[in-house]
Amino acid sequence: MLKNRINRSLPIPLRQQIRGAIEHAISFGGLGVGATLPSVRELADQAGVAPMTISKVYADLKAEGLIEGRGGSGTFVADSPLATVGRSAAVEPLRAQIDNLIDQVAALGLRPSDLTAIVNARVVFRLNGLSRQRIAMVGLFDDATASYADRVGRQVGESAWVEPVTIGVIRADDAALDRVRSADLILTFSSLQADVEALTGRSDVISVRFIPSEATRMELAAVDPMARIAVVSRFVEFLPILTLGVRRFAAHVQTFSVVNVDDPDLGTVVSQCDVLVLATGAEDVGRRARPGTPIIEYRHIPDPGDIDRLVMPRLNGVKFPAAQNRMEAS
Repeated sequence: MLKNRINRSLPIPLRQQIRGAIEHAISFGGLGVGATLPSVRELADQAGVAPMTISKVYADLKAEGLIEGRGGSGTFVADSPLATVGRSAAVEPLRAQIDNLIDQVAALGLRPSDLTAIVNARVVFRLNGLSRQRIAMVGLFDDATASYADRVGRQVGESAWVEPVTIGVIRADDAALDRVRSADLILTFSSLQADVEALTGRSDVISVRFIPSEATRMELAAVDPMARIAVVSRFVEFLPILTLGVRRFAAHVQTFSVVNVDDPDLGTVVSQCDVLVLATGAEDVGRRARPGTPIIEYRHIPDPGDIDRLVMPRLNGVKFPAAQNRMEAS
């Protein structure tokens, strides 16, 4: 078992090499379940080490569940996950991948201990990621949806990953749809909830409210009272929401117009305004404004109150009834 497996010139302790040789034999089919291991004295003689070293190796392997002692009979390979893999057809491809990794590490001039450190670090990172739940944030536009996902991610912290995806992508890409369908939680607007539920086959899609971002509120509050504001939306159904928002955060401004991008008077309204407010998706309209016209992007964020009330409890295993459908911005 230890033939050609012990190399005293390596900077690896002999105890570690001996343990590795036994683990390798179990993991790759050299020692099957129930195989008899040499006695402590026999293995010590083979390796040229003190019996105490072998005793410690056997004690470590027993603690890991890889071997077992049977009183009066000796030491045997236990029925463990490693032994199961060792007798399966998957072991050879796995061995090839590991050998390839070792070759790559050697080509980089790294030490065996460096490879161990890299693998251990990656295992910890992956296990930490796998233990976190996954939230799909479904929106209309790439940049805006990414910003919503980022905001939700900052609020939920380490409890979940938040992945942005647009409704257009999941309609066109089966792989993206599968990822959304398999998410632990799906968040979207109330206006998209029915579509997302139909596409994913999920009835637990959460609709959250969206409120104007702090930057948007501050910019509207700073508009000159005498300015003429033009508010432009890409979707007619969001015009009432924009109107309410502007009236609330720029209540001191008396003159403003609210138009849709398809409105025939759009060009005239935009060219005559002093401040242009653009909803998400209407950014191209900014090119029609007079040079130097201040442009405010009417950006929204997921309502932190809804995230705290509807999302956090579900991440912690508590389920609440679905929220009522609500209109909000895109």
